[in-house]
Amino acid sequence: MSTEGSSKAIFAALIANIGIAATKFVAAAISGSASMLAEGIHSFADSGNQVLLLVGGKRSRREASESHPFGYGRQRYIYAFIVSIVLFSVGGLFSIYEGVSKLSEPHELEAAWLPLTVLAVSIVLESLSLRTALREAKEQRGTQSLAQFIRHAKSPELPIVMLEDIAALAGLVIAFAGVGLTVATKNSVFDAIGTLAIGGLLVLVAVVLGIETSSLLIGEGATPEDHSKIRAALENSAGVKSVIHMKTLYLGPDELLLGAKIAVSAGDSAADVARAIDAAEAAVRAAVPATRVIYIEPDILR
Repeated sequence: MSTEGSSKAIFAALIANIGIAATKFVAAAISGSASMLAEGIHSFADSGNQVLLLVGGKRSRREASESHPFGYGRQRYIYAFIVSIVLFSVGGLFSIYEGVSKLSEPHELEAAWLPLTVLAVSIVLESLSLRTALREAKEQRGTQSLAQFIRHAKSPELPIVMLEDIAALAGLVIAFAGVGLTVATKNSVFDAIGTLAIGGLLVLVAVVLGIETSSLLIGEGATPEDHSKIRAALENSAGVKSVIHMKTLYLGPDELLLGAKIAVSAGDSAADVARAIDAAEAAVRAAVPATRVIYIEPDILR
């Protein structure tokens, strides 16, 4: 995972969301549009989320200590999970509340041209932010589809930014439709319905993020492809007769732990076994560079 690429995508999204949130709140205050207010809250929540991702990335780079001998790589997973909670509560639930409030106490929009203009400009800015995230993720996802990349990525930042941007674009289109229908029909119910739809969309994205990041927090092993590469590297190392068993665990997005028991010949000396283990470790790191922490236990081939 390229930390530089993630940071670039996060900064692009953060700058876009700060500007968009400010203009949406101004437009909502002037026009009284609930959809515009929901979109302002959405952008504000996204801005906070990007700050959380940057903080998590910085804290994860701290050196390992006696109390945390495997380092702080999982800080990125923790902050990513917090992002899903913020998106669910601040973004989704508050937008739904605003929609219900608008339905119970409807009022006409004022200066309707303003929210429509802001939404149109926001669609362009969010599209640019999404393009940056997609470009940064292109090399990492390879032939995977976006859904597969989001599902299987071990680094949470780019999938989160991509999901947020996709949700933001969808929300903007919904808000534009709600405000547009309200202007055309003079019925503010459409604005309220748009707000409810935006809230539901944010809740859905937050649930997806929560499920994926909770899986990473619990602890995921290497991908099937990397698992096969590691096993092949061990089995093809000089002095290794076979792999009895092996387990992997991601300590962080860029650091994989390997524990393996290998079979060696009964006649091998201690020096032979040590050389076999050293060769096996070198082969594994060459095959899957993320495998930085390796524990290999030798056993007699029976």
